[in-house]
Amino acid sequence: MRDRVPDISRARVLISNDDGVHAPGLKMLEKVMRKMAKDVWVVAPETEQSAAAHSLTLRRPLRIRKLTARRFAVDGTPTDSVLMGINQVMKDNPPDLVLSGVNRGGNMGDDVTYSGTVAAALEGTLMGLPAIALSQVTEDGHPTKWSTAEHWLVKVLKGLTGMTFPPTVLINVNFPNVPAASVSGIEVTCQGRRKIGGDLSQGVDPRGEDYFWVGPQRVEDKFKKGTDLEAVNRGAVSITPLSVDMTHAGFLKKLKGIF
Repeated sequence: MRDRVPDISRARVLISNDDGVHAPGLKMLEKVMRKMAKDVWVVAPETEQSAAAHSLTLRRPLRIRKLTARRFAVDGTPTDSVLMGINQVMKDNPPDLVLSGVNRGGNMGDDVTYSGTVAAALEGTLMGLPAIALSQVTEDGHPTKWSTAEHWLVKVLKGLTGMTFPPTVLINVNFPNVPAASVSGIEVTCQGRRKIGGDLSQGVDPRGEDYFWVGPQRVEDKFKKGTDLEAVNRGAVSITPLSVDMTHAGFLKKLKGIF
């Protein structure tokens, strides 16, 4: 397989996401890529799979529904969709590049461990392909600024063209929640700290059983310089290289000293 992002104009591109095959962010990405690349395919979940993380369907068969010549829906997760896209839909001529998104909502900090958007790109990486996750930061109750991602996508992708990705690295891109003309630029960042799940709502259902609902609030450090959170909150596009290998080298060495 390939670890180098080819000239976009000659690339075969596989697009997936976690918002579902009919999501506006995916349609926008597809529109942009059809202007940039010669051969664009979409293989995405039939329905929304947000926060599905890197889950794989093992206990039931998967089905692919052909929508048009190069658009397919999979009744599974983002991971399933990329796997089926590479190994089934495009098996005779695999893609050069996997793109996931554009997600409605940011995927920064610890969000990346839950994100189906990042997971789709991760699956592409595990299958030996350069892969990029793309997300548009939003604010609850306000329209999503899709035009920001649409405008800056081209510059981001052209900047990555020709690069060789390390075999365990995927790229995570977040577009800020500001108008396209107000974006301060593109910054390379590290993963910040942002954890969801501390805000639980409790209630009682009509049968008298307790239920709990995970709220959207996140505990985050948006001011630490050099992180995806800080850059995006200042109005910059954030590009973060993420590693599949989660081994902590420093602590590994310490443990070997003990055992």
